[in-house]
Amino acid sequence: MSQLTASWSDPNLSGSGDSRSPASALIDQPIAKLTDWRGKTCARIRKSILEADREIIEQWKWMGGPLWSHDGMIAVGNAHKDKVKLTFSHRATLPDPDKLFTAGFKGNAWRAIDFFEGDKINESALRNLVRSAVDSNQSKLKRKAPAGIRAKVHSKKLRSDETTAFSH
Repeated sequence: MSQLTASWSDPNLSGSGDSRSPASALIDQPIAKLTDWRGKTCARIRKSILEADREIIEQWKWMGGPLWSHDGMIAVGNAHKDKVKLTFSHRATLPDPDKLFTAGFKGNAWRAIDFFEGDKINESALRNLVRSAVDSNQSKLKRKAPAGIRAKVHSKKLRSDETTAFSH
């Protein structure tokens, strides 16, 4: 099965009013099947991620599970028996002033937030962490791009910010 990729199309978040994407529909299904606290937690995490940046792309990977990206991978989500895990890839240097990260893997290449039943989600801090991950991805792209392309990426980002700013 191939990877499905799609942009978020909730009219309340993007203003587009487009129909739901195949990837979004695939992500909806397991959340709906989780009728306990994990389903509600997954839905709130997903909403916070998508509110953090209007250009975030939802993907459904062939091994199953949602992945969110913008100019590179941001995070993957998984519901386990006793927790919901949100794992950020290559984020060993990502600032975490609100101390959201609770777990790390493989030499700090992966950092995660484990949500347990009854945990309160700091949605504002989560959105800030996601924005930091997007900024990190974009910074890496600018460093890797030749000088002429860096200027184009920067001017494109400025135009995009002017036309798609999302108020909080």
